[in-house]
Amino acid sequence: MPNAKAGPSRLEQKLRAEIAGGVFFDRFSRGRYATDASFYQIIPAGVVVPRTMDEALRTLALARDDGRIVTPRGGGTSQCGQTVNEGIVVDFSKHLNRIVSLDVEARTCVVEPGIVLDDLNRQLKQHGLWFPVDVSTASRATIGGMAGNNSCGGRSLRYGTMRDNTIAIDAALADGTLAHFGEVPRDLRDVSAPDSAHVLFRDMLALGEREAAEIADKFPKVQRRVGGYNLDALTPRNAANNLAHLLVGSEGTLAFSTRIELKLWPLIRTKVLGVCHFGSFYAAMDAAQHLVKLKPIAVELVDRTMIGLGRDIAMFQPVIAAAVRGDPDAILVVEFAEETTDENLAKLKQLSELMGDLGFAWSNEPRKWGGVVEISDPALQTAVADFRAAGLNVMMSMKEAGKPVSFVEDCAVPLPHLADYTARLNDVFAKHGTRGTMYAHASEGCLHVRPVLNLKLEKDVKAMRAIAEEAFAMVREYKGSHSGEHGDGIVRSEFHEQMFGSRIVADFKEVKQRFDPGNVLNPGRIVDPPKMDDRSLFRYPPDYRIDDLKTVLDWSAYPGAAGGFQGAVEMCNNNGACRKLDGGVMCPSYRATRDEKDVTRGRANTLRLAISGQLGPGALSSDEMMETLKLCVSCKACRRECPTGVDMAKMKIEVLAARATTHGLTLRDRLVAYLPRYADLVARVAPLVNLRNHVAPLRVLMERVAGISAKRKLPAFRTDTFRVEADAFGPADGREVVLFGDTFNRVYERENLDAALRVLIAGGYRVYVPKPADGGRALCCGRTFLSAGLVDEAKSELQRLVETYAPFAARGVPIIGLEPSCLLTLRDELLSLRDDTAAKTISAHALLLEEFLAREAEAGRLALPLAPLPGKALLHGHCHQKSFAAFKPVEQVLRLIPELTVETIESSCCGMAGAFGYGAETYEVSLQMAEASLLPAVRKAEASTFIVANGTSCRHQIQDGAGRGAVHAAQLLAMSLERTQMRS
Repeated sequence: MPNAKAGPSRLEQKLRAEIAGGVFFDRFSRGRYATDASFYQIIPAGVVVPRTMDEALRTLALARDDGRIVTPRGGGTSQCGQTVNEGIVVDFSKHLNRIVSLDVEARTCVVEPGIVLDDLNRQLKQHGLWFPVDVSTASRATIGGMAGNNSCGGRSLRYGTMRDNTIAIDAALADGTLAHFGEVPRDLRDVSAPDSAHVLFRDMLALGEREAAEIADKFPKVQRRVGGYNLDALTPRNAANNLAHLLVGSEGTLAFSTRIELKLWPLIRTKVLGVCHFGSFYAAMDAAQHLVKLKPIAVELVDRTMIGLGRDIAMFQPVIAAAVRGDPDAILVVEFAEETTDENLAKLKQLSELMGDLGFAWSNEPRKWGGVVEISDPALQTAVADFRAAGLNVMMSMKEAGKPVSFVEDCAVPLPHLADYTARLNDVFAKHGTRGTMYAHASEGCLHVRPVLNLKLEKDVKAMRAIAEEAFAMVREYKGSHSGEHGDGIVRSEFHEQMFGSRIVADFKEVKQRFDPGNVLNPGRIVDPPKMDDRSLFRYPPDYRIDDLKTVLDWSAYPGAAGGFQGAVEMCNNNGACRKLDGGVMCPSYRATRDEKDVTRGRANTLRLAISGQLGPGALSSDEMMETLKLCVSCKACRRECPTGVDMAKMKIEVLAARATTHGLTLRDRLVAYLPRYADLVARVAPLVNLRNHVAPLRVLMERVAGISAKRKLPAFRTDTFRVEADAFGPADGREVVLFGDTFNRVYERENLDAALRVLIAGGYRVYVPKPADGGRALCCGRTFLSAGLVDEAKSELQRLVETYAPFAARGVPIIGLEPSCLLTLRDELLSLRDDTAAKTISAHALLLEEFLAREAEAGRLALPLAPLPGKALLHGHCHQKSFAAFKPVEQVLRLIPELTVETIESSCCGMAGAFGYGAETYEVSLQMAEASLLPAVRKAEASTFIVANGTSCRHQIQDGAGRGAVHAAQLLAMSLERTQMRS
């Protein structure tokens, strides 16, 4: 990259003067936009995030005048290198994402190109409509990007491709001319367009007429043909003469889309799934041609590899257990969506009969083993769909150095040839010393096929080239298409001449030259591409290396340098699942800012560039790296929700540790980190310390000195902290448990620990609250030290805890805690800091109170005399609870209380996140996170509703943001018990 200290270029100065949106020319920002979901990396000259379409068009003009190329970008999920290039990248996704108009009766809408598919469909749902090009990346794919790639989705069998559902496109040509591309008469009569656009339209229709015979002869006759330019849209045989269809699939090389008019469809009201099992992959592929005769809307493949990987991913284990029977070599998920439930059930019956007619039965030998698992439950259907949609990321969750690589990803062949094609392709993989993964659209003969390769190795790069040439030759033999969904980009463009012939490729060049004579718009894609195996364009070029780095945590589960830290960072495949805007928790800071810097992908890319020396010396501990991670709230959602398991919270500890070593700590860092060691001393003078909350000048002073926002009240210290004289409570013969009194509940909200103690005693348990083995101050999990990168101090705290709790854990005694971030440290970071038997045993026995009670209830051992609490409880889950699948037990336990209605808020992070919400520079973003769903839900709740939040920081955010007190679940349980005692 150019020297970061060089002054701003003339272009940068002009952009900053004329663009109100983001203008980024620093090496960290450019690095974040250098990759997409492909294996390529090209550092752009700069990045612009326009606020308005006028700013986007002004960027195009300024870049063109400066001799720079321009690449439009949406979600950055392209798998072939379409959205990486060396000029100016224009990111439409942050601001240019509105529905411009909607005609419900005509079932059409006009949108800006940056709108995300899921966001569009959420807004359409209330009108009974949806846009059905349902790509697996729907949570982050933008409509502009989908148009650029001619996306297809899983249900294209019924609904067609992006081209089939695009009515018109308003666009700017490279010279700035604005034109409307849509249906036109071939003589262009009454077409209103600028003169230059009118001439362009005439020339394109003339080209289509001139080349009609060649196009009919050379274009593959499969629906999923998305390679090259859609010249067939220009021929006289195409009655629509829709010029927008020439832009669809053009990968940003012809024009800048400004508005896109879409065809909408009625929502699917009822559907069913038939999960067809096969003992033989070949048999599954051969069966696809027969299954489609039942007219399903989709037939999706999941192979043995994907099933096996899914079984190792916590979020997918339940769906696999419910939907997969035995040990299939492949399954085909067949989806029916008829008008009525009865019609759908009839289709399922026909499916089972057809499988029987094809010779499959559960009792057969492997070659003909199989049958149908019928799924009519909507929740399970959604779970199956989510698993299939996550196929790419599931495949990429392999922790070995080799990964499934996308380059023969989207070949489409006619269905009768699918079984032979896949069998021969597997032979090709074996010939080159690898294996492949396959999943996706069996109904269309388009499988997402990825051989496992390590592109850091020259031999694997050569194997990739050889496999590509042999696979594409087979596709041509079967008269299929080498681009069946994800477009051309760098990967497949060079093979167009072999697919279409030299005359058609010359036509492609003519189209590009007429639209963009200056070669300004995303050059090198479709026309005049580089070689697909040019390693200078790879994410891992020949000189790629990892700087010597001593890590503080255990990364040995991953390959690569720095004890495996390299492999952990490189698990990010850039597919962008962290950019979702709804559902789950990940990534709360991105949901607030919509900035690439603040998403897990952006952070992982920055880390990779830093540890490989591409951001200059000292990058890992630099101010720019801290800025990159500033809004990471360590929610741990990515640990669970990123299908490749990128654990940014854990990675952040490495950065904080490096930062602490080289730059020391701020006063705020010290105040937060050392809280467990001074809390009891401060409690003695609590009224004096708490004056800060009540005296405005003290708040202002503390903000200036320590960076703690004057707008926040700090948790109030109290003199009556949680202390117990006895070591044990409850019946001597009761089942043993240990109660862990974390610093936050012990010092600030002892009533929660008191409540938990009452509940456990009432349940007949023998509750131990052991004094520290060293006889000193109260125990601590080390969480606050980890938040400042003070790993040695955290180890010291955990050593004291392990010494104290080890004897109990060794005899199987559960260790129960209340604060999720503290207790779950024993299940997570403890094992990254030490691997001795005592630590592992404690980790295995660490449970949140609700987890323990739910487990006891399921085993029939819980005997709590709970009285009714008529009313409603509104429940917010702590991020760490969700990350460790520890949230459901809270719902289960609260539902044990008679007459209490429990409703869960569908929320992401509360935004307080420990000390994050108290920072002067992070206060506003903290509130934005809370306002996404949590605080509005609390404000709407009736005054009599209990607000329940088990996280200390969550309760404080709710109090600060909504003026409502929230309680720990332990208090509701204790309240219910007290009513029982009052009655007796």
